[in-house]
Amino acid sequence: MSSKNSHLSERIALFIDGSNFHSTTKLLNLEVDYLKLLSLFKEKGQLIRAYYYTALPDQSEISPLRKLTDFLDYNGYTIVSKQTKEFTDHVTGERRVKGNMDMELALDMLKMSKHLDHVYLFSGDGDFCRLLSEVQDRGVRVTVVSSTHTQPKLIADALRRKADSFLDLDDIYDELSRG
Repeated sequence: MSSKNSHLSERIALFIDGSNFHSTTKLLNLEVDYLKLLSLFKEKGQLIRAYYYTALPDQSEISPLRKLTDFLDYNGYTIVSKQTKEFTDHVTGERRVKGNMDMELALDMLKMSKHLDHVYLFSGDGDFCRLLSEVQDRGVRVTVVSSTHTQPKLIADALRRKADSFLDLDDIYDELSRG
């Protein structure tokens, strides 16, 4: 069996940090076709789960993000979300919206790692370095999917170094692009 085919039996999962992935693809002018994304990774192994993490505004607010998550939920993704929180910055007096999903992503990746051979993290957030160490210590390979071609850079160098491999979005741009 060739080494290319040996990976086809790998149990894999995708962990998409929605906010970070959206920012990166926007800077790359990449309009992601999420059905193509699923197909691409189904070719890389036995896709166990594709998680998409995002904070959502209140149900009463009209949000294009809600349309995206409904589409993803209907088409094979597992959506992990929570409601955004509004607060006032005491220094500037500005109203801000907050909705960090790092903890949810980390807990799910740790929980799922015993069922997986390879995880793909779609994020450039350096806060995930410790998570990668824990998952790798459990015998799971980790590929970080992001880009080195954005301005400003949205991929932490430490995260790239920690990963077993790095998949640059520029290398799969055409396979993921809508249209």
